[in-house]
Amino acid sequence: MRPLSEAAELHLRHGGPGEDVVVRDGDSVVGYARLDDGTAELVVHPASRRRGFGTALLDRVLELTGERELSVWAHGDLPGSGELLTSRSFSRARVLLQMRRDLAGTDPDPRPPLPDGVRVHPFRPGRDEQAWLRVNARAFAHHPEQGSWTAEDLALREQEPWFDAEGFLLAWRGDPDDGGSLLGSHWTKVHPPGDVGDEAVGEVYVLGIDPDAQGMRLGQALTDLGLAHLRGRGLARVLLYVEEDNEAAVRLYEGRGFRRFSVDVSWTRDPR
Repeated sequence: MRPLSEAAELHLRHGGPGEDVVVRDGDSVVGYARLDDGTAELVVHPASRRRGFGTALLDRVLELTGERELSVWAHGDLPGSGELLTSRSFSRARVLLQMRRDLAGTDPDPRPPLPDGVRVHPFRPGRDEQAWLRVNARAFAHHPEQGSWTAEDLALREQEPWFDAEGFLLAWRGDPDDGGSLLGSHWTKVHPPGDVGDEAVGEVYVLGIDPDAQGMRLGQALTDLGLAHLRGRGLARVLLYVEEDNEAAVRLYEGRGFRRFSVDVSWTRDPR
């Protein structure tokens, strides 16, 4: 289980909006929190838990937040996190599932049926950003994190060592350079050994379909094409994250062999 979100890791490497809070045990940093626009996440080194450092972090975050609403992500849903947050009047609000499956038996060359005039092409850096951002915002209009991505958010990830345009699949109706419409995409990712497991692990990183293209079975087609790409990279396993209450997406992934692996929980506190 990764102790911080990708957004927090990018913030630590590149800077940007948000406030950082650390707690120390002597000269050693044993806890860290990031607060950004009413959302926080906290982590304490396992050897330093149950010693008050998490309480100190949370109290400092609450002090910085003041009378505003606050959400706190607990990665892994550990009992200690729940005890700490409920003691400060937080309640569970969202559950993010991590699901996984083996890639053994994945069709290496799927040929899913596509609607007339629809073709799937790899992402083209420097050309497809605006089209993808538009569809991403529409596909995740009700998602508080994913739906608000900016050009800067996308550019940061294009600069990451794991970025692979060949594994970023876009479904276009018509010519992308001559009035074509982007209908959906499947952006895959590869985690290096030691990141989320002893071996490299693939990820269904972002799978989004424009609302106007719902019902075309593009989600299934793009999922199969992305899994084949990851299997072609020699990977044995793949993971994804999905909101527990997104029942349609959970059914889609379960139908493709994914099973629940772990959960992250967002806790909220309304000072009113």
